[in-house]
Amino acid sequence: MFNARRAALAAGAVWLLSGPVAAQEMTISTPAEPQAEIEEGDTIIVQATRSGRRVQDEPVRVEVLGREEIEEKILMRPGNIATILSETGGLRVQVTAPALGASNIRVQGMDGRYTQLLADGLPLYGGQASSLGLLQIAPTDLGQVEVIKGAASALYGPSALGGVINLVSRRPRSEPEAELLLNATTRDGQDATAYLAAPLSEGWGASLTAGVHRQRRQDIDGDGWIDLPGYPRWTARPRLFWDGAAGASAYLTLGAMGERRRGGTLPGRTVADGTGFPQAQRTARFDGGLVVKLPAGALGTAQFRASGMAQRHRHLFGPVREDDRHGTAFAEASLAGSAGGTSWVGGIAWQLDRFRSDDLPAFDYSYRVPGLFAQAEQELGSGLTLAGSGRLDVHNIYGTHVSPRLSLLYRPGAWTIRASGGRGFYAPTPFVEEIEAAGLSRLEPLAGLRAETATTGSLDIGHARGPFEVNMTLFASDMRGSTRLEPFGIGPSGQPERVRLANVAGTTRIRGSELLLRYRRHGFTVTGSYVYVRATEPDGGGGRRAVPLIPRHSAGLVGMWEAHGKGRIGVEAYYTGRQALEDNPYRTRSRPYVELGLLGEIAVGPARLFLNAENILDTRQTRHDPLVRPGRAVDGRWTVDAWGPIEGFTLNGGVRLKL
Repeated sequence: MFNARRAALAAGAVWLLSGPVAAQEMTISTPAEPQAEIEEGDTIIVQATRSGRRVQDEPVRVEVLGREEIEEKILMRPGNIATILSETGGLRVQVTAPALGASNIRVQGMDGRYTQLLADGLPLYGGQASSLGLLQIAPTDLGQVEVIKGAASALYGPSALGGVINLVSRRPRSEPEAELLLNATTRDGQDATAYLAAPLSEGWGASLTAGVHRQRRQDIDGDGWIDLPGYPRWTARPRLFWDGAAGASAYLTLGAMGERRRGGTLPGRTVADGTGFPQAQRTARFDGGLVVKLPAGALGTAQFRASGMAQRHRHLFGPVREDDRHGTAFAEASLAGSAGGTSWVGGIAWQLDRFRSDDLPAFDYSYRVPGLFAQAEQELGSGLTLAGSGRLDVHNIYGTHVSPRLSLLYRPGAWTIRASGGRGFYAPTPFVEEIEAAGLSRLEPLAGLRAETATTGSLDIGHARGPFEVNMTLFASDMRGSTRLEPFGIGPSGQPERVRLANVAGTTRIRGSELLLRYRRHGFTVTGSYVYVRATEPDGGGGRRAVPLIPRHSAGLVGMWEAHGKGRIGVEAYYTGRQALEDNPYRTRSRPYVELGLLGEIAVGPARLFLNAENILDTRQTRHDPLVRPGRAVDGRWTVDAWGPIEGFTLNGGVRLKL
């Protein structure tokens, strides 16, 4: 389905595991011990909260997507994780730069820059993952996905103001295994991914994931502007695992990726000012990470984590070239233990986020953030658990901040009730959504900014009875000091021709709820979901306005039938309501729309043949309005925001071989 649909819609067998205990339990790995596939009868152990407790015993609400559900989404979009996340409760994948297809992840209405994306507990994609980074991660080797919503700075520092998404890799089994997936689409896209894993010797194992992906650029509505950008991309990631005595373990990963992406105007075509405006981005990324876990006797368990990432971009925004380098370095040491009904963890962390521009050095920055953190969980008796965590971060630019979080779990009978609240901060960077689309050339150098802060809270109630399950969540957040682009200066035309980034006076408020209903019996699952979000921000004149690109209402209905080892068939329908729009010359509110999808897979020996139809109704934003503006925006963009599907109907199919 469309990447930018309002999420919080559960699909297939996706279930809010933070609610009632699921009938099928699963193993969720620690960052030091990424697991292989999720098997029936195992126990769900979640490590995104650092506690290592079973998900049903965890006071902090954690939602988990298992390997079986990931496999369903791989058939829809083998080249990236956008579909997996867009159809996960409370998440929305928002297109930020239609010219290149760039997207980021919004959690419960908060901007995507506030979401920390981790791989096995490590920031391998940077402290602030770029919008294209989401589309450059293949899901082939994912074992599960863990999601924490709301301010998680108490656990992971300033990059996790809106929440945390932890992508946990598969772990080699006791026998060698191999998978190959080949996919092609009616939009002239192709994917080929491979996964190899094997035990090496006593306690040692290794895996290798690699892929090549291609998409031919497409001008779907014939206006000369590329609606579906073209790219070739390659990825490679080897991993090494070790399990020792008494719970000792180690995990090493290396990664490399290269991509050339092209969008904007087609050769020979122009925008409104009579000039061509091609857009392009070349990306090269290399990363590495290490997690070591050692028993420390009576003191508990010691863990050390470290990672580094270096990324090179070559941007083209029409006639303007912007080349830059991003880098992240991270290290953390912690000690965890338990006694009676109390478990605790504490440690120190350090992170460096650096940006260097070859062409606009006024935007260079180096953020160095040492921190101390601690967390304790206490069982208070009869189904009641209290958890508290806190973190002290000393930011070299934005000062010292304390980030607390408090959570409560109560389980009376078949009910599960969670309440959680926290506070966090975010260090502003130039890379808000408009800059991702237009570049830095029209932005004033940053000056006079203060840290963005948020206070978030949620109440989660779940119940399970026989084949029926229900989960409802109420959530709220208050953002203070959030940054926004505003016009700056007057050009020769008498109109502003530049923008600057400024903190908004007042509070941005988000209030909402999520409802999920599920019926599961004899391989057949029906999931219904509904999301309500009301988000308002100061309008600059003493009043308030709706935050753009957040629909008040959205809903989904998914049916899936599966015969284990034989195949599956599924149908899904999604509704996205009206959204407020900003600086759109064609309309102030979007149109509501519906999307339908159909998926089928059949097993033939070791091969699985699949066919997937996305957006069967061929819903497209450009059926109603042009994507290209009649004049260039003051921030440099030639396109309006993407409020609906752009690709239209797409059919993809292929084969997956398991050995």
